[in-house]
Amino acid sequence: MKVAEKIVFLWNDSDGFAATVADSLSPNPSSPLRKLEEQIDLPLDKYGVEDGGTGGSVVHFVDGNGDYQVSIFLLRSYEPPALVCAMNELLDLITREASTPPTIVAPFLVAASKLKFNNRSLEASSRAASLHYFQVGPETEATRLLASRIDKPPPLTQIHYEPLSCLLHLARVKGLPASILIGQKSSSNPHKALDEDLKVINETGELVASYAGLSFSRDRIKWNASKTAKEEKSPWRALYG
Repeated sequence: MKVAEKIVFLWNDSDGFAATVADSLSPNPSSPLRKLEEQIDLPLDKYGVEDGGTGGSVVHFVDGNGDYQVSIFLLRSYEPPALVCAMNELLDLITREASTPPTIVAPFLVAASKLKFNNRSLEASSRAASLHYFQVGPETEATRLLASRIDKPPPLTQIHYEPLSCLLHLARVKGLPASILIGQKSSSNPHKALDEDLKVINETGELVASYAGLSFSRDRIKWNASKTAKEEKSPWRALYG
């Protein structure tokens, strides 16, 4: 598969964060870029995983000369153990025909409880501290952009979020230049959580758009804080007391 040198890697989480970011990215009004969409087939049978569906989708933004400027991959929300197999296949697919390793930016929205430092949750002391990034491989345009706007998490931060852990591990093993952008979900009450989550999504989208040379439209964001608020529980959970 032909891909651009700039890659945006999204895992299609159940909360809808990845889909929201993908849907809100588009060419700038004066840009000649056009969209080219494809489905992704990821053969997982060699891992002993039976899967009959598509692996996800990709949107390429192509200029007037037919050159691919950026490719946005939306990986299906696989569960372990198929998750690491699918991610491995997708990274191999991305790099297979590339003359040089593409630069990957991968945004995630993660509950603060999934990020641990000294066995404590990495709670944001302010909303300005709710965005961090990990860097894998050599410095790139993406890392310089992120470093100028946000901080890395504290050293020895532990990650307890499988999709993020898998991507970090595979990128390190394969030696791929990757910038992992981590936004923290709000743990406030539903009304406040909506505003806080939207702010993180907006900041994340703007960073990804700056890297990709695209436009991020806040008007196209679809987000429901009730999906992520700590207080929100399914009615059946009341049966457990």
